[in-house]
Amino acid sequence: AAWLSGKTRPLEYRVAQLEALGRFLEDKKQDILEATALDMGKPSFEAYFTEILLCKNELNHTLNNLSHWMKDEHVDKNLVTQLDSAFIRKDPYGVVLIIAPWNYPIHLFLVPLIGAIAAGNCVVIKPSEISKNTERLVAEMLTCYLDSVRSSPCPCHYPACGHGIPTPAHTSLHAPASRPPCCGVLQCLLRAQPVSVIRAAQGAANGDRDRLAQADADTGIFPFTLQDCFAAGATASAPRPLLCSPQEVNQVLERTSSGGFCGNDTLMHVTLTSLPFGGVGNSGLGKYHGKFTFDTFSHHRSCLHRNMGLEAINSPRYPPYTQQKLGLMAATFEIKRKGMCTLL
Repeated sequence: AAWLSGKTRPLEYRVAQLEALGRFLEDKKQDILEATALDMGKPSFEAYFTEILLCKNELNHTLNNLSHWMKDEHVDKNLVTQLDSAFIRKDPYGVVLIIAPWNYPIHLFLVPLIGAIAAGNCVVIKPSEISKNTERLVAEMLTCYLDSVRSSPCPCHYPACGHGIPTPAHTSLHAPASRPPCCGVLQCLLRAQPVSVIRAAQGAANGDRDRLAQADADTGIFPFTLQDCFAAGATASAPRPLLCSPQEVNQVLERTSSGGFCGNDTLMHVTLTSLPFGGVGNSGLGKYHGKFTFDTFSHHRSCLHRNMGLEAINSPRYPPYTQQKLGLMAATFEIKRKGMCTLL
């Protein structure tokens, strides 16, 4: 009913809801720190940075740019449509579902929520049941700030049903043998893994291949070769995060595939609203952060509004067809390579 009423579409309504999210983060800052500490022992330093500060950055970036993002995007036109209006309109999808994982229980539902509201959608939120204290905080407190409609929990055992649902977080869809054919289970891949420092040494038998020093108690270097993640020149997936020397960063970047890349560090790319965050292949669909979140939750609607006062120029499209008409149509619709010209 809320979606059909159209109340979520105006800019003023979207801004009001986003500002309410900012008040939630500010008012409940201490509650968030305590809940994440109880759920997973997360230090307040880390929790403030990842669950509060980065969310505020996303929120402020969205508020600063939303009116511009919502504007129609005018596109190039051919000769026939020069007097018409051609543009892309950003329409909300309607009602969207956000399922949050447990490890960043505020960040990974709030950042997508910011973009979904900014795009004019109604949103169904499913906090992680594993982070129980954070789940309780969100369920009890967030509704005091947002224009919300409470409903009973979904009885479905599986958290996501259907096909073609964008999953912009680092998630993958896995199908257990016992599941109904229309259901999937979202498994979060945003988990902390050991970062392995790799050190290259010239191979004795083949100068083109690198060999890495074996791990020992002093250096802690993990035994790993670049050939382990490069499959005979084909694009491959690295088995774990890598910390590379400057000479190897470009090689890893060019010959591996991942949703994101952070050379010589880990997770710092998440701090930039200018970079899309998401997966590829089995690690997820779609992307978010900043405008990427707005675009993920928006339907980019192609629009052409013809000028009806110029109907006469459409006559070459209508029968009877002639070679002269075809030549005129080709000259006005065809796209030429740069540097080429057409004589009329």
